[in-house]
Amino acid sequence: MMNTNNNDDVNYLKLLSIFHYITGGIIAFISLIFLFHIWAGINIVRSPESVTISGDLSPKAFGYLFAAFGIFCFLLGEAIAAGVIASGLFMRKRKRYWFSFVIACVLCLFAPIGTILGIFTIIVLSRNSTKELYLQRSNKFKKL
Repeated sequence: MMNTNNNDDVNYLKLLSIFHYITGGIIAFISLIFLFHIWAGINIVRSPESVTISGDLSPKAFGYLFAAFGIFCFLLGEAIAAGVIASGLFMRKRKRYWFSFVIACVLCLFAPIGTILGIFTIIVLSRNSTKELYLQRSNKFKKL
């Protein structure tokens, strides 16, 4: 029999999971900006004479670095977005507690929306009643 506190925690986890889906989508969309870096870097490599760079670095090397930076940031952003969306799915199913907790900590880096969502997620996941929900879920499958 679930008490009222557990019902509230289930509702909070469902609501947090929805916000994780939305925030993950926003992060995925924003990381698309780095496709411009990749495109610009490739264009610099194709026609290095069109760019003047002061310093020891050749325009072609600059283009490669610019594209590599774009690739790295794009892949990192998409990986974080996938992790945030997966965390939302895991919270809805009350699985992988520590994965969701770590993702909530990572979300705190994405101000202001991610910070707010990360803090609220940490607060809800830190409650003993929420931890019990995760344990009940895992114990149910161990009995099967």
